[in-house]
Amino acid sequence: MALWDRFKESASTMQTQLMAKKNDLKSSAFRDASMAMCALVAAADGSIDPSERQKVAQLIMSNDVLRNFPGDDLQRRFDANCDKLTADFDFGKVSVLQEVAKAKKKPAEARAVIQIGIIIGGADGDFDKDEQAVVREACYALDLPPHEFDL
Repeated sequence: MALWDRFKESASTMQTQLMAKKNDLKSSAFRDASMAMCALVAAADGSIDPSERQKVAQLIMSNDVLRNFPGDDLQRRFDANCDKLTADFDFGKVSVLQEVAKAKKKPAEARAVIQIGIIIGGADGDFDKDEQAVVREACYALDLPPHEFDL
């Protein structure tokens, strides 16, 4: 099986797992960590162009698990994290990874945050090295082994 086919199958499995846990993923820590993760993926190459930002925002709004939260609230949090990363990528990344780490206390939420990062990263058909690297860093922030997610 080709690498991309394996990835698509894995992303589909992750989305199914997230849906099964949807009712457990309603905390503010999960919300904040998920929006930080989405911003990290959007800025993985060190910058966020407006079309990329818009594309990730659309993916957030269409994700069934994230519909537990008001869309305008998610948008505001995503934008705030993107703004931190755009202003100063290295400094912003430290702050955004601290947001991701909020989900560390609940392993199911922590795993869901990583799964969302992988799903968002691969939505365009290419989960590139930069995106994989920031998701791997998020794994460390959440005390999760990256190999659990094939990273």
